[in-house]
Amino acid sequence: MCSSMFGAIGLQSNIIVISAPSGAGKSAIINGLIKKDNETTAYSISYTTRTPRKGEKNGKNYFFIRKSKFKEMINKKMFAEWAKVHNNYYGTSKVLLNKLLHFYKNVLLEIDVKGGIKIKRLYPNTCMIFVMTPNFRTLKERLIIRNKDCLDTINIRLNNAKEELKSLKKYEYLIINRKLSNAINSVRTIIKSLDYKIKNKKNYFF
Repeated sequence: MCSSMFGAIGLQSNIIVISAPSGAGKSAIINGLIKKDNETTAYSISYTTRTPRKGEKNGKNYFFIRKSKFKEMINKKMFAEWAKVHNNYYGTSKVLLNKLLHFYKNVLLEIDVKGGIKIKRLYPNTCMIFVMTPNFRTLKERLIIRNKDCLDTINIRLNNAKEELKSLKKYEYLIINRKLSNAINSVRTIIKSLDYKIKNKKNYFF
């Protein structure tokens, strides 16, 4: 009887928003999650109007489109969330997100705090995870080491990080990324725990 009851349990797909300041390691964490759990976990690729950076590929890192096309998609309400950052647009497609939710157990979104809050409003069961370095000094060091930005841009990113932290209460989990492998395992533990949340159970007794 127990086996039939548990067999009737329906586990819904999960949206996991991972937000972090630039340099905190969210992309590396997501890549690690996909590598370990690629059969059950997918990454929702965002649309953007910015120019591809060296090594980035269309359809893998982002869908790179023109501003005119992006604005057309906004008018047609095709985005679950979108934002304008540093004169470029970024957005999450509703169609792509819902398609991934149909085929995968977990769908990861790498988006900023404002985007994460919008997704939470649209999909209330979204799991919200914020990633941060142990302190701002470490964050600055990582931004310098990755050698992608000038010092002025790094300072802007640090100021943005301080603003993002003001919205930390909107998130459910905080991961301090001291060591990448530990951070990946911590996020995996959080994702696995979603299966045991009561609100994620369907037709448990009725």
